[in-house]
Amino acid sequence: MNLSPADLVEIEGVRAGVDAHLEAHVRALRHSFHSISPDADELVDAIAQMLSGGKRLRAAFCYWSWRAHGGSADSPAADAVLRVGAALELFQAAALFHDDVMDRSDTRRGLPAAQLVFAAMHLRNGWSGDGALFGDAAAILLGDLTLIGSEQVFAEAMTAFDAETAAGALRVFNHMRTEVTVGQYLDVLAQAQPWGTDPIADEERARAVIRAKSARYSVEHPLTLGATLAGATEEAVRACTTIGLPLGEAFQLRDDVLGVFGDPARTGKPAGDDLREGKRTVLVARALAHALRVRDDRTLAMLLDDLGDRSMTEARAREIARAIADTGAVDEVERLIDTLTAEAHRALDAADLLPQGRRMLRSLARVAVDRQA
Repeated sequence: MNLSPADLVEIEGVRAGVDAHLEAHVRALRHSFHSISPDADELVDAIAQMLSGGKRLRAAFCYWSWRAHGGSADSPAADAVLRVGAALELFQAAALFHDDVMDRSDTRRGLPAAQLVFAAMHLRNGWSGDGALFGDAAAILLGDLTLIGSEQVFAEAMTAFDAETAAGALRVFNHMRTEVTVGQYLDVLAQAQPWGTDPIADEERARAVIRAKSARYSVEHPLTLGATLAGATEEAVRACTTIGLPLGEAFQLRDDVLGVFGDPARTGKPAGDDLREGKRTVLVARALAHALRVRDDRTLAMLLDDLGDRSMTEARAREIARAIADTGAVDEVERLIDTLTAEAHRALDAADLLPQGRRMLRSLARVAVDRQA
């Protein structure tokens, strides 16, 4: 099956079902917020904007894991699993709102980040105080509201399952949210710690952040949630980790490559945006390691002095990207992506799954890694 991400998430109405639940949630928010104060309408607009984007891969991994472990598309539980997918999308929205504040990101999916939208509203209306702080506060609250929403939608979904299944799924969901939050702190911590003198330690920290902040909640936990909701055995649920963790890490490594070399028209972010944000990725750690080995002082200076320069021009970003490519770091990361993806596919082939579900998970695994956005 060789379909695009957009095509894959349409099969069995996964995107349509998840989107319908998200739209219902936004309608309920609009009524609730407006009844509190019409001044809160802009909050709902921002949430609706954030939820309108995204590939819905996390929801698709959850749904097709459920199908692969015995869930029936004709059963009443199918809609509840799609509701869980909506809860995953709401949780991702919360993470993105907060992440954009912490990373000082200017854009999200080709549009101004929420904190900039609210800072501009502050300026446009001539309000008192610091507009940037107002924008940050609004974005943090948007993250809190979508986090609350993810809990609400997940709880609604659990009413379709027996108590034991619901309790098992809640444990996975709670662990996922805790792990991502700790992973975000590890990311902030890594940005503050010494960098560039011990490449091995740099890469170890970068990969620890990937696993906690992104890999597990992007693939492993959605797979585990789907299996748990299908009533899979403990062994089958554990197999989701052997599939999802390497695949999730490959997924994030692809993001790291796109963050430096991606086409802005596809990624929705300016070229080299990760360089301006100073992200300490495996890609940059590998480039630093090479520059240290061969005593390439020019590349070292660029990676140590220019990384994190918010005023970096596109021309300078391209120059640094070329320097990274010249170290061979991109090829090394591509090989690591291939190794991790192959590991995930071997585990997927060995797992006890229904044939259609296995085929769909294999296709989702492919598009999660082989993508341009």
